[in-house]
Amino acid sequence: MQNGFSNRGDAETQSFNELTERIIGSCIEIHRHLGPGLLESAYEECLCHEMSVAGISFERQKPLPVHYKNVKLDCGYRLDLVVEQKIIVELKAVENLMPIHEAQLLTYLKLSRLTLGLLINFNVAMLKHGIKRIVNNFQSSASRRLGGEFAIA
Repeated sequence: MQNGFSNRGDAETQSFNELTERIIGSCIEIHRHLGPGLLESAYEECLCHEMSVAGISFERQKPLPVHYKNVKLDCGYRLDLVVEQKIIVELKAVENLMPIHEAQLLTYLKLSRLTLGLLINFNVAMLKHGIKRIVNNFQSSASRRLGGEFAIA
């Protein structure tokens, strides 16, 4: 399938696509009103408000433990937003998205065993230039090695 969800059914793929459209639509609304130049925390607060108004469930600053040699470690990692227990949204307010930002989100996806993430940089003139969709297609054995028993619940 063209969206990187070759192992998912069409209905589930459509569900992911509709949810990402709603999240991105909320981000566009925020960017249209506020533009670039604010701190990441301001955009996060606004996005939480937009999603609450839209009836989209989310968790904010969700702790992400690391499992190492059968030990669960709280290393202080936090997911900006986990939407509908399906999609990680990582917000940035930086001059340019760098490969390390994409690597960070991909690692978060692997550790959390989720498939889809959105990396959104609000510090751009046009928001469409600050959005990256990251898909985790890792094999389940590798996900177990990296992610241990983390579950979004």
